[in-house]
Amino acid sequence: MKARTSVNALLQLRGVSRRYGDRQALRPIDLDLAAGSCTALFGHNGSGKSTLLRIACGRDAPTTGTARFAGRKVTEDDPEVRARVAVVGDSVACYPDLTVREHLELVTVAHAVDDAQAWIDQVLADRRLAGHAHALPGSLSSGQLQSLLLAAALVRPRDLLVLDEPEQRLDPDARARLAALLVAEKADGVAVLLATHQAELALEVADHMVALEDGEVVEEGSPAEVLEKLGVRS
Repeated sequence: MKARTSVNALLQLRGVSRRYGDRQALRPIDLDLAAGSCTALFGHNGSGKSTLLRIACGRDAPTTGTARFAGRKVTEDDPEVRARVAVVGDSVACYPDLTVREHLELVTVAHAVDDAQAWIDQVLADRRLAGHAHALPGSLSSGQLQSLLLAAALVRPRDLLVLDEPEQRLDPDARARLAALLVAEKADGVAVLLATHQAELALEVADHMVALEDGEVVEEGSPAEVLEKLGVRS
């Protein structure tokens, strides 16, 4: 599918597809994402959203096509990609013996974050985790674990933020804070690529929406336009 083109695209996908054996998980797609903008991927489970996100951040390689970030081929082996792309995945993976704060400290050490403790304190407060800073993952609720994943992405440098259904396991108040957070990320010049089931989140945050079904783009445009064509009520 032919996407909008942008000479200022930070992330650029061209003819990207993915096949696993006999299964075509993602058909060829073009996508441009500029700094300070958000594209939302919308669709049911198995529609190809997560596959596209994994290719965009270098966690998977396309069968055909190219994925470039800041002009460089996207791969997790590239230290620049690792340094500038933050990912919130679709599963919660934590070290069972590390506290919430220790998880964030590990991230700041890996990315050589200046004034790390101040950043951690701020993010813990923003994500409503300050009272759980010394808790182990096993004692957290599912929503708190999701907030920990978000916090880990926020204590490190980033130019591209890739999120796979970050609204999962969050209560309505936390989802509202998530929307405000992503709007603030855009205002800071971060490019946001978001997979979501939630129409409200896409309408609040995204500038552009791509609807996928069975690995193929079925609609594309502004979130309001796409949701109307799909008959989805917010």
